[in-house]
Amino acid sequence: MRIHRQLAVPAAAVALLALGTLPATAAPGPVAATPVLTAGAAGTAVAVGDVLGAPLAASTRATFYSTATSTTGVTCTTSQLAATVLGNPAAPGTATESLTGLTFGSCTSNVTGVTSVRSLTVGSLPYRVAVDDGPGLPVTLTGGAAPIQATAVLNSWFGNLTCSYQLSGAFSGNADNAAHSLAFHNEHFAKSGGSVLCPADGYFSATYGPVADTSLPGGPAVQVN
Repeated sequence: MRIHRQLAVPAAAVALLALGTLPATAAPGPVAATPVLTAGAAGTAVAVGDVLGAPLAASTRATFYSTATSTTGVTCTTSQLAATVLGNPAAPGTATESLTGLTFGSCTSNVTGVTSVRSLTVGSLPYRVAVDDGPGLPVTLTGGAAPIQATAVLNSWFGNLTCSYQLSGAFSGNADNAAHSLAFHNEHFAKSGGSVLCPADGYFSATYGPVADTSLPGGPAVQVN
């Protein structure tokens, strides 16, 4: 009788298995997709509505030179950008933002006849920003109702000079995950108004970083996936 009982249990199990009544092991659930933008070491998804911000990268300057190869123009040692996230889809893809702020300070000029820089500003904000996680991590800024504009107000030997410039088309740069930065190089603006003494062109270069999600505790750096 004892031997008969021991054999009955596996026999019953075989019967239940054959009938498909034994509980099956649950299949693993789908792995959550990684979004284009994450923040911090934990890779927290950057939420729609979060505000991203960045100063100039350490030991760098924002420059607005008269030609692509010269070092004559306006140099600023402080600058700050701010953008609000509009969309952050699963990677691979393109995140979208609204650039709501781009400011400059501590600006000087080495243009002959210019004694100081009163201001350097951009107009027609906000700009639409597209962050692509493709090769090179390209970042593109486009104007809204009006083109992207820049205005320099200068003190000179001849009085105050106002020099206005306009960017035709998109404003392009690249993100860098190693430094969590965003760089622009020789973005070309053409003169759109102001004194005849103003240079005909302006070429803008700057590197911002680290780009941080200021809506999260501690403002963690942003990664493009």
